[in-house]
Parts: sequence; structure tokens; C-alpha cells
Amino acid sequence: MSAAGRGRRRLGAPWRRRRPLRTRLALAVTAAVALVAVGVCTAAFFVVRSALYEQLNLSLTQSARLAAQRNPDSGPDTLAGECRFLAAPACAEVVPADPANDPATAYLLPVDGATRAVAAGRHAPFYTDIVHAGHPTRMLTTDYAKGRALQVALRADTVEDGIEEAAWWLGLIGAAGVLVAAGLGYWVSRTGLAPVTRLTATAERIAATRDPRHRIELPPPGREDEITRLAGSFNTMLGELEQSVTAQRRLVADASHELRTPLTALRTNAELLARGERLTAEQRERASLALGRQLREVTGLVNDLIELARDEEPQPLVEQVRLAPLVEHCAEAARAHWPSVPVRVRVRGAEAVVVPGVPARLTRLVSNLLDNAAKFSPAGAPVEVELVSPGSAGGRAELTVRDHGPGIEAEDLPYVFDRFYRAGAARALPGSGLGLAMARQIARAHAAELVAEPAPGGGALFRLTF
Repeated sequence: MSAAGRGRRRLGAPWRRRRPLRTRLALAVTAAVALVAVGVCTAAFFVVRSALYEQLNLSLTQSARLAAQRNPDSGPDTLAGECRFLAAPACAEVVPADPANDPATAYLLPVDGATRAVAAGRHAPFYTDIVHAGHPTRMLTTDYAKGRALQVALRADTVEDGIEEAAWWLGLIGAAGVLVAAGLGYWVSRTGLAPVTRLTATAERIAATRDPRHRIELPPPGREDEITRLAGSFNTMLGELEQSVTAQRRLVADASHELRTPLTALRTNAELLARGERLTAEQRERASLALGRQLREVTGLVNDLIELARDEEPQPLVEQVRLAPLVEHCAEAARAHWPSVPVRVRVRGAEAVVVPGVPARLTRLVSNLLDNAAKFSPAGAPVEVELVSPGSAGGRAELTVRDHGPGIEAEDLPYVFDRFYRAGAARALPGSGLGLAMARQIARAHAAELVAEPAPGGGALFRLTF
């Protein structure tokens, strides 16, 4: 390929790629409909032309039959006079096979070797298009009698005029069809791609404003198609994106709010220890202990935030975990951390129950539930833990943790698993409000369901179903 050809190809390809989808669809529809219209008109022209010539051939055949019946014994010159000006409906002449038998007067219709062959019986009858006396004429050459052929001619003016008029009208119809195809292509591209246009505009608007609250307007129910389903899926995706962005912003705002107080206390104690020469040994000890406690709180809060930022468990760490020993271990840790609150564990047929999961994360889940229950339980009031086997819980292992504290208010129940949410009764208690949020996230990562509900007789009940 020459350099000029390669340059044209490189310039032409990007131009084709830059065409909008609507333009490409309109051109495709226009080309398809126009091709059909032109094809139909072309086929119709040939059908009309064939029908007109078929009718003319039939007239020639009938004229030849009548001439033969009217003059069965005519000689070569008997019928020649009728062809002089084509004044008769059909002009005819008889041609012998032997040129020696030709009449004295010249033939008015053309005579050639094929005509002699028909007269001699060596050639089949045939049609010929000629010009006679300045007029288009169609001639039939057929056998007439032994050693003679009959030539019959009819003027084809009307046939030619009919074909020309049919060509003109069909050409006009084809041109109108192309125009209609262009209009249909534009209409199809405009209406068919309207949802795509709205989807594109919405996506560009979101990209420009970074606001995922925009939605694509959908048609009424009952008019769904593939593009409408795509727009619906895009709206669903936008809803998920909006929730994710809202949750992220809320997490950042809540985390900054929760970190502000301990960081301020840390800075205050650090500045106080920096002036340690002005403090007594007891004051330095107290400030040092407070600084260590606050560092542990901030470290725990940051670790909780990191845990919440992880959506799923690492697959290499997943193993088969026995629930009963894990629950007993968490209960022992809770008893040590909350010595004033008894923790009672009851296992009903679940000693051998195993679930797939990460042991450390499941331990964190159960520990958070026990810590939350112990925190709200009065001194001496037990925390009741029960692990039920799948055979006793409809085919699923179930762990319940119940406390005997103030319980959960109806208005707080939908929000107990939200990050940093703390009910009115919990604001005076230690904690960051992340424990239950983390517990639910770990449960979901392990294909389990964690719900909260008021316990019968008072208190709160948390139900974990694997």
C-alpha cells in the first residue's frame, strides 16, 4: 500500500470512530431501509417490464395464428404489402427457406439466416426487437408452412412508453423511499437512544458535580426494554454509590468528631508532662497514667476504624472453627474484664458445630457482643449466652446473648448497628459506638445474620444466626 493510502486510512479511521452513536444508528437504519426500497423498486421495474413484453409477445403469437388461419396457402409476396407503414394492427410477411423463391419486391422486415433456418425447420421460433419505419418494433419469426417462415411485427411504442413511465414512477418512489428512510433513521436513533442519551447526560452531570443523587427518568411500567433495564440498573448503582458516599462522609465526620476529644486530652496531658518540673511526683504519675489510657483508647478507636474499612475476610485465613470452645473462651475473657457481671454460657447440642471463618474475627464478634451486654448489665445481673445446634434452630446454628439492663428503646432499635451511634442511656458509658457496627460487619462477612430485639422481661437480646 502506498504512503498516501496509509495516510488516508489513518485519517479515515478516527473520523469514523468520532461519529456519535446516534449518527451511526441513523445512517445504518437509513441505509437498510433505503436498500430495501431501492431493491423493491428495481424488482418492480423488471416485473413490469417483463409483464409488458409478455403481453406484447402474446399479441404477436395471436396475430401470427390469425394470419396463418386467414391465408394458409399464401405465397412469399401475399402478405408483404401490409407492412409498408405498419398501418395494420400487425404486419406480416412470408419468407421461403430457399432465397431463389423470394418475391420480386424487397422484404420490408429484416430477413437473415436465422429466418431461413426457421423456414427450413432447423431453428425454433424467436423474437427480435427492431426499428421499422422509425418506430420501435417487436417481431416474431415462426414456422408457417413447409419450407416457409412467417414474420409478424407489432409496434412497441406503447410498451416502451409504459416501461419508461414505470421507470420514472418507480425512480420517484425509490427517491421518496430514501427520504422516508432518512426520516425513519433519525426518528429511530432519536427515540431508541433517548434513554442512552439521558444516561450519558446523567453520568456526565455526576462526573462534573460529583453528586450521585441524580437519577435517570424511567418510562412508566409496562414499557421496559433492554435500554430501560440498563437505565434502571444504572439508577440502582447510583443509589448504592450515594449510600456509599453518604456512609463514607458520615464515617469521616463521626471519626473526626470522636477523635477530637481524645486527641485534645492527649495534647493536654503531653503538654502537662512537658512541664514536668513544675509537677509533683504524684501529678506526673497521674498525668502519665491518663496519657497511657488515652493512647490506648485512640489506638483502639483507630484499629476499630481500620477493621470497619475492611469489607470481607481474607480467604487464606478462613478455616473451620468450632463455635463452642470459641464462645467459652470469649466468656472467660468477659468475666475477667467485667468481674461484677456473671456470664453464663449454655450449649445445647452444639458442642461439635463448626462454621467456616477467621477465628480471630469471630472471637472479636462474640467479644463485642459480650462486652456490650456486660456494659449495660447492673452489677450482679447475669449475661446469658446460649449456643443452639442446627438441629434445634431450623437447620442453622444460633448464638444468643442477653443482658438484664435497660434494654433498647423502640426509636433506637433501627440504629444500634450504625457506626458511632450511641443511645441516650449509653452516652455516659465508655466506648466509641463502633463495637456493634463491627460485630454486624464481621457477621455479614461470615454469611451470618445479627439482629437486636427487646428481651422478654426486660433487657436486650442479640441473635447471631449462621
